[in-house]
Amino acid sequence: MLVNCAAYENGKKLADIPVPEISEYLKRPKCFVWVALRDATPEELQQMKVEFGLHDLAVEDAQHGHQRPKIEEYGDSLFAVLQLIELIDGELSVGEVDIFVGKNSVLSVRNRSQQTFLGVRDRCEREPHLLKQGPSFVLYALMDAVVDRYFKVIDVLETELELIEEHIFTKGSVRSNIERLYALKRKVSVLKHAVAPLLEATGKLFGGRVPLICANTQEYFRDIYDHLSRINASVDDIRDTISAAMHVNLSMATIEENEVTKKLAAWAGIFAAATAFAGIWGMNFEFMPELKWEYGYPAALLIIAGACGGLYWRFKKSRWL
Repeated sequence: MLVNCAAYENGKKLADIPVPEISEYLKRPKCFVWVALRDATPEELQQMKVEFGLHDLAVEDAQHGHQRPKIEEYGDSLFAVLQLIELIDGELSVGEVDIFVGKNSVLSVRNRSQQTFLGVRDRCEREPHLLKQGPSFVLYALMDAVVDRYFKVIDVLETELELIEEHIFTKGSVRSNIERLYALKRKVSVLKHAVAPLLEATGKLFGGRVPLICANTQEYFRDIYDHLSRINASVDDIRDTISAAMHVNLSMATIEENEVTKKLAAWAGIFAAATAFAGIWGMNFEFMPELKWEYGYPAALLIIAGACGGLYWRFKKSRWL
């Protein structure tokens, strides 16, 4: 679906234009066309391919979707793939935006995401002194919007991790903590898969040999690279903390099991003492001491009770019970 199609010249918007007129505006000097599509059909992509002269392989990737984040160079044009991460009902939803950048054109194709880029277009139009740098600044603005949204996801994941950590030492919460930690680990992995490849790809847009389109905007892409580095570091910190929390949680499980084992062992020792006395006095020999003693039975009970009580006190003092 077509969202926007507008022509710009010297940093100012000329007009919203119909798709068939794109090629006419592309012929004008210092003019570029910015088109935004959402969930584009193969027919729409083919139409844009004809209007902008897009590379076959880039169009094929956009049609198939589910691409790894990347920035590829095709002659004097760029093709960028970024993943759109958003939280929906506590779960991470992964969308995609494919960006085709030419010397006088920008085409963004958003798929499987409710996030919009209307704010990006408004921001660019409010800064004509930057927009006049052309498609490269639009690419920066789109990438910057995507990366800034990653920070919000990081904040949510860190908050969720803190809530889990508060219950790490709560007795009886071992299983639920492990389940929540693994669920959080999956979310962090999703974000890691979006950030790490993009970090590597963005490094090609500043310093050294950079695509000619980005020659005048290298400092802006360096800023995005710095943001991605911070996000990547935060993701690694969260992953390390999750691993540590899992180890602590498993240690707590082991401690709880040891506590149960010690209690069982203590009670087994107490009953073993009673069983030993009862076994000795229950032997069927004709000649046994105290066999005909009038107070033998209550005395035996007192001895058994005393022995069990002494063992109970000793185990209690040792914190086995």
